[in-house]
Amino acid sequence: MGEDICHGLSLRQLMLPRGLEQELTSPGSRSAGDWTRVMAPPPPLPTAASTPILHGEFGSYPPHGPRFALTLTTQALHIQRLRPKPEARPRDGLVPLDEVSGCGTLQSRSPSDTAAYFCVYTYPRGRRGGRRRATRTFRVDGAATYEENRAEAQRWATALTCLLRGVPLSGDQEITPELLPRKPRLLILVNPFGGRGLAWQRCMEHVVPIISEAGLSFNLIQTERQNHARELVQGLDLREWEGIVTVSGDGLLYEVLNGLLDRPDWEDAVRMPIGVLPCGSGNALAGAVNRHGGFEPAVGVDLLLNCSLLLCRGGSQPLDLLSVTLASGSRCFSFLSVAWGFLSDVDIHSERFRALGSARFTVGAVLGLATLHTYRGRLSYLPATTEPALPIPGHSLPRAKSELALAPAPAPAATHSPLHRSVSDLPLPLPQPPLASPGSPEPLPGLSLNGGGPELTGDWGGAGDAPLSPDLLMPSSPNSPKTAQLSPIAEGSPEMPASSGLPPPPLSAPQASTWGPVDHLLPPLGSPLPQDWVTIEGEFVLMLAILPSHLCADLVAAPHARFDDGVVHLCWVRSGISRAALLRILLAMEHGNHFSLGCPHLGYAAARAFRLEPLTPRGVLTVDGELVEYGPVQAQVHPSLATLLTGPAGQKRRT
Repeated sequence: MGEDICHGLSLRQLMLPRGLEQELTSPGSRSAGDWTRVMAPPPPLPTAASTPILHGEFGSYPPHGPRFALTLTTQALHIQRLRPKPEARPRDGLVPLDEVSGCGTLQSRSPSDTAAYFCVYTYPRGRRGGRRRATRTFRVDGAATYEENRAEAQRWATALTCLLRGVPLSGDQEITPELLPRKPRLLILVNPFGGRGLAWQRCMEHVVPIISEAGLSFNLIQTERQNHARELVQGLDLREWEGIVTVSGDGLLYEVLNGLLDRPDWEDAVRMPIGVLPCGSGNALAGAVNRHGGFEPAVGVDLLLNCSLLLCRGGSQPLDLLSVTLASGSRCFSFLSVAWGFLSDVDIHSERFRALGSARFTVGAVLGLATLHTYRGRLSYLPATTEPALPIPGHSLPRAKSELALAPAPAPAATHSPLHRSVSDLPLPLPQPPLASPGSPEPLPGLSLNGGGPELTGDWGGAGDAPLSPDLLMPSSPNSPKTAQLSPIAEGSPEMPASSGLPPPPLSAPQASTWGPVDHLLPPLGSPLPQDWVTIEGEFVLMLAILPSHLCADLVAAPHARFDDGVVHLCWVRSGISRAALLRILLAMEHGNHFSLGCPHLGYAAARAFRLEPLTPRGVLTVDGELVEYGPVQAQVHPSLATLLTGPAGQKRRT
């Protein structure tokens, strides 16, 4: 299955170290809830957006450590050490909420311990740029009885969970369990052949722990062959789910979207929120989600962790789709791109280097530059009708009439009814008990205390201190069973493959969709176009029609694109460009600066629909990185047709 192009072309990555140190002082005082003991005052906070929600004094775990003052705001958890020696500049004193996956309350297994424990799971970035898991556990011991301490620990866990899920809180608001949003139920599809065959391993090592810590409910299904995901979602009972998430490259999400649109109830089905967790070679949509969330560019495991954290935060955006009509008259739907020429050549011809992972694109690009081809063709498009906007403000490009236009304001995201909780339907291929969604009586495996302390489920090796066990944040509703049956299409879990390193299935053309919206802007393929269309003809090196900003995880082809701008962004490179100039364009895409190079061979237009007619008898044409039949092709944008799980939008974060 061919993911999108050029993931390995970049020569450098912006992985700026994270500066989390912030001086915290304590002028004044403030009480928290029903606490009776004197506590440290909250540190001063820089903005009104950081108004304290909760403030309190806690011990540490093990209980012989220092004591801390904690202040929870809408943006971060502030931690200040109080005793034995206060810190003027505490290390790790600020934990931004966008680094937090979830939290929970714990209980000591010692009958004599009346304290409760509040645990926060975080994924900060290290000095070298990579994320690492860190667990902070605090001892809630301000009251004489366990019941009172447990109530305070659950109050903190409730407040933090609400903030992570986007529930607004104020400093004078009473924090009660009724504020907690219901847990969404996600269907997670994993392609074990994604990337270099590491998708399943990375899912178990990174994705499952994060979504378990976040308290999300999920079922995990491993796809067995190409178009398996498409078949699954075609027969899915959508009432059982609140979202479908793919763990692979862009190809698996392509199958899911086309499966949803190939149902008789496609109008409702396509509104099912979809998400992507990158474990493939290209990971273009994940790169755009990462940017939308405000994170610095990332690849590999870092990108996977970023997207997993965003998924745990909830939130969605309307997503434009492209209806693509092929030469035979069949139709498929694209969320990413249509490519012809150099980019599609590299994408498909590099399949034989798939064992190299993302480096396959680097090898393919080098070979493509060495044997650079040109293709004669005709590109026609219906220009966007809104006011023009340049990809790079103040810089003009060689362009045709009405190019560079963007779309109207985004439409509101669709909402769906909550669903019951469930457990994973597949046993883990690791020597540990089966994984359950959070809230089950059994502890979650592998969740350590304080970033390296004793396992919750392991034998206690300390002197005098008993281990902790999970304490349910909320009792289960009588109408919400802990397990739920899968829809009929998912009954009988697929068998685990003997090895995740098996070669991928042979490439085949994607199936055509028979349902979906009407292409009212497109005349029949082969018939004359309306007069308000613009046509350019000549020799091209490449042509790219792209919806989101990213061509792959670290290549920004349309830096000004949004998920719901209502236009397709057309980029082309005419013949006559030198190999060095083309290479400069590809390298500049790493930061989205290629339009500022002023290359006269590079063209751009924003369109609502387009038609591409290759006049060269042989070539390669791809839709979302998938090989399709070669010949004339036309497409129309359907604005905000789908719903994408993106997490909250963010400003550029210092990550």
